[in-house]
Amino acid sequence: MRVLVTGATGALGRHLVPGLVEAGHEVTATTRTPAKTALLRGAGAEPVVLDGLDREAVLKAVEAAEPEVIVHQMTALGDMRSLRNVDKVFAATNDLRTRGTDNLLAAAERAGTRRVVAQGHNFVYEHSGGPVKSEGDATVTRPAVASAARTLAAVRHVDENVPLRAREGIVLRYGTFYGPGASDPMVEAVRKRQMPVIGGGAGIWSFIEITDAAVATLAAVETGAPGAYNVVDDEPAPVAEWLPYLAEVAGAKPPMRLPAWLGRLLAGGFVVGQMTTARGSSNEKARKELGWTPRYASWREGFRAWVR
Repeated sequence: MRVLVTGATGALGRHLVPGLVEAGHEVTATTRTPAKTALLRGAGAEPVVLDGLDREAVLKAVEAAEPEVIVHQMTALGDMRSLRNVDKVFAATNDLRTRGTDNLLAAAERAGTRRVVAQGHNFVYEHSGGPVKSEGDATVTRPAVASAARTLAAVRHVDENVPLRAREGIVLRYGTFYGPGASDPMVEAVRKRQMPVIGGGAGIWSFIEITDAAVATLAAVETGAPGAYNVVDDEPAPVAEWLPYLAEVAGAKPPMRLPAWLGRLLAGGFVVGQMTTARGSSNEKARKELGWTPRYASWREGFRAWVR
């Protein structure tokens, strides 16, 4: 098929593009940085320099590529070392998830694109009820922290609009990425003991190794009914379990432990929420309907394979 990948030089795109080419697809891949076009061409794709917020440029690029499938992976993350103000860190990405998504959906409609596969996140679920969520469970409608309101709204924009407006719209609710090029800053923070367990660490996280996420995305290009899919490994786990394990694998001292009130002062309410009340996700639907199985069934083996 003809596939257009936007944000193709990001953490996931750099693994997805070669996989699509190897599977026999004709790939057009976009980047905002002219210097990265050689990387895309070397992977077997036709590179296009594109600003996802430039509506006319997006319309023209999609019209020229005539894709049967668009894969939306556009992000522009800021400095992730502090999440006291989530909306500030994610400001550019929020624009890409709102205006950028709208631009792609308009272009897909004009070009007759059959399928749009977009990047979502499993943080979208309500922090209540059972510890592990499936795709039919309630998602957050009101942020617990005002400084994350725009970020939540942007994630919901993708989550709601892609299945509604694309002919075949799929949102992949990825777990927390780790692996090659995906989360070196997290390991650095763990080694420096800058990532404490806050408030007992009862929050449940779901992880996904980055190449496993790319394989799931390739599967969603080729198959699966429209809708949302959790792309996570098999073992949702509380922070109090996975964070000390990561520290051990990284050869670091055990993480510090802070009460929630102190964590809120130092790291902000969003981080405290993720550390104390977040919910994990089930990958049962993706396994069944996409025919996908993660190579790293657990972050335990994945961390050991990745951390150096």
